[in-house]
Amino acid sequence: MGTLLAPLLPFYLRWRQTRGKEIPARVREKMGFPSHQRPAGPLLWFHAASVGEVLSILPLVQASLRQDPTATALLTTGTVTASAIVKQRFEAGRVIHQFMPLDVPRWCQRFLNHWTPQVAVFTESELWPTMLGLCHARNLSVVLVNGRMSAASFRQWRRLSGVARRMLECFAWVSARTDEDATRFHALGAEAQLPPGDLKTAAAPLPVDARELGHLKGLIGARPVFLAASTHEGEEMQIAHAANRVRQTFPDLLTIIVPRHPERGAEIAAQLDFAPRRSQKAFPTRQDIFWVCDTLGELGLFFRLATCVFMGNSLPACHGGGHNPFEPARLGCVVATGPKVQNFTQAFQGLRSCVEVVPDERALAEWVGQMLSHPDERVELGRQAQAIATANAALPEMLARQILALTW
Repeated sequence: MGTLLAPLLPFYLRWRQTRGKEIPARVREKMGFPSHQRPAGPLLWFHAASVGEVLSILPLVQASLRQDPTATALLTTGTVTASAIVKQRFEAGRVIHQFMPLDVPRWCQRFLNHWTPQVAVFTESELWPTMLGLCHARNLSVVLVNGRMSAASFRQWRRLSGVARRMLECFAWVSARTDEDATRFHALGAEAQLPPGDLKTAAAPLPVDARELGHLKGLIGARPVFLAASTHEGEEMQIAHAANRVRQTFPDLLTIIVPRHPERGAEIAAQLDFAPRRSQKAFPTRQDIFWVCDTLGELGLFFRLATCVFMGNSLPACHGGGHNPFEPARLGCVVATGPKVQNFTQAFQGLRSCVEVVPDERALAEWVGQMLSHPDERVELGRQAQAIATANAALPEMLARQILALTW
């Protein structure tokens, strides 16, 4: 299929450039052309499609480099936002970022010919038939970590059971997120599996600029902060209505909205009577009730400022799917979500005793009011969430040992 579509894909990539979804100077990486020289020594290739996968795999990359001081990591992603996170989190040198080539045979061959990695580590549900087949043909060891197989994906792959089995046979082993994921992978043909474990519960807390945190705490003072994190189109006005209800009891409330896609910042600010925007270096005054933080890679800062946190992409008004609740939980935040969390079902299930599910803006307002009115309850729920979210701290070191064993 990739070969048949190859003549059209350069036009597709140019179309994506016009919409800011590709970096013009680096678009050829999507066709397998490198923008870096291959360093000498062992090269460990990690692939993470987008921001969530990058954040979950970071501790594994770090553990692997600690255990093999001679190695370099090649970290590929599929999105521009994910590449920005890689740049933020790693110093240049031992980690090289490239964009993953599209699944066209000659483009994948070009990529593999240049980089010649010792091992390939794929994440979650990244199953690319052409690339996996080429790796297998080269006897390159490939593993899948944090393997995710939803019920819907499982049904689809069952209809293509032969293709699924051939793909999964390319993996030296699979480490699934949960027992349920492991069972589905096994049913499709993944014979060699490590014990399940979710890397999202093993990640380090999101980083923060301590000086900026101190500055903002001084600016906000004693005001309670309601943070709506990773919101999607359709949710912001519901969140604003909920915040306005809460302000009837807590008039000093500051609501921080962090859209999942920062390019929507101007649109959201306009809906909120032109609230200040962080991307424009505007800070909230005492009179401002909303602050739109349309920047990348700063959730660690905002979680530490928050009195309570709502995780977006989960209310009925948006397409839904949810976002990673372990990120705020790891910092001891008290967390709520809407009901549409199908992409993070297991994570929210693990946190069910301390995360509130709110079906609509009225319930969201009631929850925020409850948390602001009962600080002891808020602190205890945050403590419980933090304990659950940090339960798999040893997982990256264990997986790193298994990965490096394949390079010997």
